[in-house]
Amino acid sequence: MKIYAVGGAIRDTLMGLPVHDIDYVVVGSSVEEMLAKGFRPVGKDFPVFLHPETQAEYALARTERKTGKGYKGFHFYADPSVTLEQDLERRDLTINAMAQEVGANGELVGPILDPYNGQEDLAAKVFRHVSDAFAEDPLRLLRIARFAARFPEFTVADETMLALKAIVQANELNTLSAERIWQELARGLVAKKPMHMFQVLLNTGAAKTILSLTLNEQLAHEQFREELIQNLDSIGTALDERCAIVLMHVSGNEIRSWAECIRMPIEIRDFSEIFSELIAFINESNNVFQAVNVLAWFNRADVWRKPDRGHALLNLAQKIGINTSLLIKAMRDAQALNTAEIIAGVAAQDRSNGERIGSAFEVARLAAISAALDA
Repeated sequence: MKIYAVGGAIRDTLMGLPVHDIDYVVVGSSVEEMLAKGFRPVGKDFPVFLHPETQAEYALARTERKTGKGYKGFHFYADPSVTLEQDLERRDLTINAMAQEVGANGELVGPILDPYNGQEDLAAKVFRHVSDAFAEDPLRLLRIARFAARFPEFTVADETMLALKAIVQANELNTLSAERIWQELARGLVAKKPMHMFQVLLNTGAAKTILSLTLNEQLAHEQFREELIQNLDSIGTALDERCAIVLMHVSGNEIRSWAECIRMPIEIRDFSEIFSELIAFINESNNVFQAVNVLAWFNRADVWRKPDRGHALLNLAQKIGINTSLLIKAMRDAQALNTAEIIAGVAAQDRSNGERIGSAFEVARLAAISAALDA
């Protein structure tokens, strides 16, 4: 048996990038031999094992055959006769289909094995698929879209773009699980240039299936794309902030509906939804704020129990050039109210009445907000 490091580890090493995880492929071995050497099986669909000491994953070299729709519709064949070249052929891109042998001491030894000219495409900065089987797996479209965000200097080869469009036209995207869609979108959102991910989705026609209706329509306009790029460049890489910026002109109801379709985490959904409502509120107010409307948004954002989120939302608007300093001051003043004094101001017989206590807080907060806005 021989062990090879494959895929992203080889690619990133050649690009001078840090390598965090290494995928290992074992050639010329069997399930029985792996078990005899102390490896622990973990793969459900194909033979993957954990190293007895490092706990790293080792997969037996395998081939695959399409047997149904979707990214799960494959039959895998693992056998000692499967060669490294056959295993690499089933991978998505040539730049991910390179390998290097792992020596007895765990170090990489010998030349880089590159049967599909991955180094050539790496130098040319081209995403090119390895074989015709590429179009059989719809998840690969999202992976390339995500790669485009991570490596924005790369372009998609013409023949690969045709293969991606074929995935869309065959309605294969409808077979993807919501969790996998969100996982790939999230990774692309925090990459170097998220707009490149959206551009791939637009160019292939996948945006109509993957994204919300409004976002898909907005991205079709060059001015929106340019503003989005500018806004994304103005903030950090936090997922909740980037997601909120992308969805800032989508209605809260649509955000909630789309979030359910792709299983977006609740915290990120709520952050995006409330930020969208903040932007709509500011635009409608034309920077002339009414205290009662400000209080309504504060209550919506629950800045009383989640003050950090309230500050994060208003600060995010500041980062993209929206002046929220007055709202920030009003929020801080309202949050600083003395709880004990407000309760003490309620008639003794009503202090066990939650509705009366709540009303007292509303009145006090409204007064604090009004004073801050008038200052």
